[in-house]
Order: sequence, then structure tokens, then C-alpha cells
Amino acid sequence: MTTGPTTKDMLGRSALISVSDAREIMLKHLEETKLSTEIVSLPDGLDRILATALQSHENLPPHPRSVMDGFAVIARDTYGASESMPCYLQISGSVAMGEMPAGSVEKGNCYRIATGGFMPSGSDAVVMHEHTVPVDDTMVEIVKSCGSGTNIIGIGDDIRQGETAVPAGRLLRPQDLGLLAALGCVEVEVFRKIRVGVMSTGDEIIPHYETPQGGQIRNINSIALGALARKCGTEVIDYGIVSDSREIFLPTLQRAVSENDIVLFSGGSSVGVRDLGEQAIEALGPPGVLVHGVKLKPGKPIIIGFSDSTPVFGLPGHPVSAMVCFDLFVKPAIDKISGITDAPYSEPSITATLARNINSAAGRLDLVRVQMRQGDSGPVADPVLGRSGAISTLARAHGYFLIDEDSQGATQGSKVEVFLYR
Repeated sequence: MTTGPTTKDMLGRSALISVSDAREIMLKHLEETKLSTEIVSLPDGLDRILATALQSHENLPPHPRSVMDGFAVIARDTYGASESMPCYLQISGSVAMGEMPAGSVEKGNCYRIATGGFMPSGSDAVVMHEHTVPVDDTMVEIVKSCGSGTNIIGIGDDIRQGETAVPAGRLLRPQDLGLLAALGCVEVEVFRKIRVGVMSTGDEIIPHYETPQGGQIRNINSIALGALARKCGTEVIDYGIVSDSREIFLPTLQRAVSENDIVLFSGGSSVGVRDLGEQAIEALGPPGVLVHGVKLKPGKPIIIGFSDSTPVFGLPGHPVSAMVCFDLFVKPAIDKISGITDAPYSEPSITATLARNINSAAGRLDLVRVQMRQGDSGPVADPVLGRSGAISTLARAHGYFLIDEDSQGATQGSKVEVFLYR
């Protein structure tokens, strides 16, 4: 895998590129990545990605069923029936749940039937209980007519034999598992879970459970980034806090690359801070660094590189910037590698009215965190104010919206698409 030379600015640094261009470069290098598969039991398939499309080997239902409590009838026997001019049918049988009905419905007759019951031979509709009046134990008054097929689910109306039940590349949801259970599926072939290696760099970083002394900072990123990766359905290996020393950092990074499908490190990506991250990725071998810096706030100093086919992300040290970069770059990489090709839903979003003006510098993508509330005319987005690197702003936010590179802000009262945090 090869890549052209990176663009440099007047000082010899890698020039900033747009978020969309950076993502395109990254995804292009992931096109040939393939995961192995494994077989799991159907209940364990939840939130796994189906590797092979599954076809239905039978009609569902295999026999017509009632979808209402009432009476199985011959539809033409009810034509013209009304409250002022009802028709009368003889009750000649009933349908026991879980059993095929005996006998057949003849002209002028009907069978009692419950929701889910198999339709008796000869009947072609169900009059719901609310449209009947009992006369005695052997006769019922019909006060509303029905057409053939009314209140019935027919053979194969749910799914037909040979039809695709669940396509390959689907992130399996509870309703998908329910359909497969209805078809008698016992096991499913899924792609194996992606392994993500996470590490925090910096001699000033200490474990989150310790008390910081002068100049020390608790390790936020390993916890937050690991949690984000797990929410994407991955297995996470935490390599802990790694020294800024090249002699320590590089061997740890090499080990992480050999053991994982994606590697994230944070704290060594700011231009001018020893360039440790960029140097380490280049030392891993080609193709090396593809992106160093994007037109984004927060999150500008991200590094995106590859060691052979393994993506390596150098994320900013500020937790907010690191988490923003995860959403915009790491998650798309996870989705691409994981085998998702049939996403039943996209990132949840809602259209809201912006509560105040927000300024933005043209030429960069701005991510604005917001709290949501219900206004008189629908959802309202209140920007969460505070320093871009303050983790509390993320904790208070319900979601975010984006201000495009060619815009200088968003005005109060304008409509914005808010992407919701889950």
C-alpha cells in the first residue's frame, strides 16, 4: 500500500486538510481490510455483524393465522351485514391454540378463534369480536361485514421461502434475532470483534484513581476512549500510561500494532511537542503518516497513519478533542473494518432550533456541543459554553452540531441537525 507525499506548509510542517478529505484518505486505505469470522449461538449474535446473508428456508407463517380474537368466517356470508341489518352464523367449531383445527367451515357457519390461531379450512376472513353480538352458545350475530383476507396473515405474508431474512453486513438487533428464531436458526456466522489498543502518553499523566501533585493530570483518555471503543462493539486492550521517551513509547506502540486491528494513543500528536507520535508511526514502517492535522475545532492536531494495513491514530491530549476525533475518524474506521455494509440506522440525530448565535472561523469544521430541551415549537439546542478542552462540557451535552468549513457561524433561530450522544 503506497501513498503520495504529504503536503507541507512554508515551515515544512504537514498542511492542514479538511475533515472529509482526511476521512476519505483513511477509508481508502481500509478498502482491502478483511476480518475473519466465527460461529456463535443465536442469542450471542446481538450487536454482532452478520458475515453471511441468511435466507428463509420456509414460509412464515406456514399456515394462515388470525390476527384478532373473533370468528373465522367465509367472507361472502357477511356481505351487507350492519348493526341495523345483521347476519347470523352458526358456531360449528372452535380453534384451540397450538393445534390445527379439525373440520371445515361451511356456508352459514363460523369457528371461534383467538389471535394467533390457525385458520380452519374453508374460512377466508376473521370478524373481530367487537363486531359480533352473541345470540347463544351456538349462534352469533355479525354487525359488520368483512372482505376476504380481513384480519388474517396468510402463508408467507411475514417472509417467503427463499427470501433474504437478514442481509450480510447487518449489525444484528433484537428484532433480527427474533426473525431468525422464528425461522429456527440456531447459530449465526459473524465477523470477529475488532481489537482496539489504547494508550495514553505523557510523563505528567497518572492513574485516574491517584491524587495529582504539581503538574500531574489524571488519565482521562484511556477510560473515555476505551469506553467509546467498547460502545462500538470492539474488544479493548489498555496499554496504560506510556512515557514520552521514544525508547519506551516505540516498543509499546509496536507491540500494540502487532496485537490489535486499530491502535489509539493520545497526548503525542500536537505539532512541536517532540513530534513523538509522527516519528513513532513512521518508524513502524510504510505507509506511515497519511494525515497530520485537520481543519477542525476541537481536534486539529490528529495524526492518522498506517503500519501496513493497521490504522494508528495519534489523538490530541485534551480529552474533549480526543473524543471528538474518535467520533469523526476512529468510529468510521471501526465501522469499515468491522464488515458493516447494511446499517439499519445511521447516527441518531434530531432537527432543532438554535437558541443563540455561534461564531465560527471560516475554513475549519466546528463541532458545537449542545443541551436539548423542548420549546414551544419543538426541540431547542442550547450551546454548552466553556473551554473547548473542558471535559465537563461533554458530560453536560446531549449532542452536537457541525458548522461547515465555508461558514462563519450559525444564527439564533436557525435549524441545526443535532447528532445525539448515546
